[in-house]
Amino acid sequence: MDTFSSIRIKTEVVKDFRKFSKTVASTHSEALEVMMTFFIENRISPHQDCGPSFQKLEKNILKRINALIAIIKDIEKNQTKPTMAMLQALFENVEPKQKLMVEKSFEQLEKERLNKEFMARLKEKSEYDNKKDGKD
Repeated sequence: MDTFSSIRIKTEVVKDFRKFSKTVASTHSEALEVMMTFFIENRISPHQDCGPSFQKLEKNILKRINALIAIIKDIEKNQTKPTMAMLQALFENVEPKQKLMVEKSFEQLEKERLNKEFMARLKEKSEYDNKKDGKD
């Protein structure tokens, strides 16, 4: 069985503590123990003003939450939605709204380059022929 001890406390403080104790715990000993544990675990002094530091902490947490929301929205916009559109296009055999980047083989790129060179030379030759025909 627990033993009890008495402490001399002002009557006004005792009245306030009894009211507070009823809301926190079933006994006065438990209420006092909960309060002491709270102060020890959180390294808070009863003489310390906690108002501004808790407000700063709350602001920092809200900033971090807003930053996380922005990151998630960016991921959704730049990764999830385009990927979903590509998957839907694959399964529905529908062309996506935006052209997808397709990897070209070396042969395809070489053919395109040669075709451009051929067209440029053909244009030069026709211009040369037009100038030559114009002089005669």
